[in-house]
Amino acid sequence: MVALGRRFGSGPASLAEVAAQEELPRPYLEQLAMALRDAGLLTSTRGARGGYQLARPPEAIPMGEVLRALEGPLAPMMCASEDPQHAACDRTARCTVNLLWLKIRDAIAGTLESISLADLLPQRSIAIETLGVRPDAEDPSRAGAAQASPAALAGSATG
Repeated sequence: MVALGRRFGSGPASLAEVAAQEELPRPYLEQLAMALRDAGLLTSTRGARGGYQLARPPEAIPMGEVLRALEGPLAPMMCASEDPQHAACDRTARCTVNLLWLKIRDAIAGTLESISLADLLPQRSIAIETLGVRPDAEDPSRAGAAQASPAALAGSATG
């Protein structure tokens, strides 16, 4: 999605091109593209100049919608699924920990809804320190050496 977001307005991109750019297997991208197309997030065009492109501008695509299209309803535990049919636990009404899982689910959902695909498009490196980890805390020789891209931190499933 990030690769297609960076190309938004430039026409469709082939999965072979995206696979090479993102260093991902094409069959894996084909599976992702089908799910994203079925969810209305991508459109596909056949032919020599065909491929996939975003169905909407990147700023109009919340990351929660992308994640749900690929993974299904948010559910940190089965008793806290967004989909009531999947929240099948006969202890939910009396479980004291269920409230914790519901709060975690809602916090994750809120975060995902507050971040659009457009927020992930700028290429940048972020220091691990911004995540509350000091790379030089235990090994002074590594000070400033720990850099990670957003894709490395978040994985490549949505990239």
